[in-house]
Amino acid sequence: MTTDRVYNVLCLCTTASSRSILAESILETEGKGRFKAYSAGSRPRGEVNPLAKELQALGYPATGFRSKSWDEFAEPDAPEMDFIFTVCGTAHGEACPVWIGHPMTAHWGVEDPTAVEGSDVEKGRAFAQAARFLKNRIRAFLSLPLASIGKLALEQHLRQIGAMEGAMAKPAGAG
Repeated sequence: MTTDRVYNVLCLCTTASSRSILAESILETEGKGRFKAYSAGSRPRGEVNPLAKELQALGYPATGFRSKSWDEFAEPDAPEMDFIFTVCGTAHGEACPVWIGHPMTAHWGVEDPTAVEGSDVEKGRAFAQAARFLKNRIRAFLSLPLASIGKLALEQHLRQIGAMEGAMAKPAGAG
């Protein structure tokens, strides 16, 4: 079964400056028009981390992104999300807004590449690794038969994707 439906996906990370930006760019590109990706955070930094430009070296757009609050997507005129993925540990444990349409959610946390200290090469390598982990998860997600899979099976697949290589341990107290 084919569908012309475009799925809206919101990628969340607390500061919305690196991992959620990486996920938005990768999903938007890999989704080839089947998905509209967005990124946001609970406490946005207000600027995209300059190392997120490592995306260009990997073949993904690295411009036109901004660090924004998830509150923008809880407004009545916001696009209705089909999926929401947290890509960092802290956003997973936070109380999220009530999302219009009650989208499917999953935690796909990867380590924070901005936390890496060292040379520019080491920092760039951390961003490339985070992008690779997210790309692998996104490709697994894109391979799911969304138009024909049941909700419970889909939830199970989304959790399994979150446990793929590079998964962060769940934060204390997270469900």
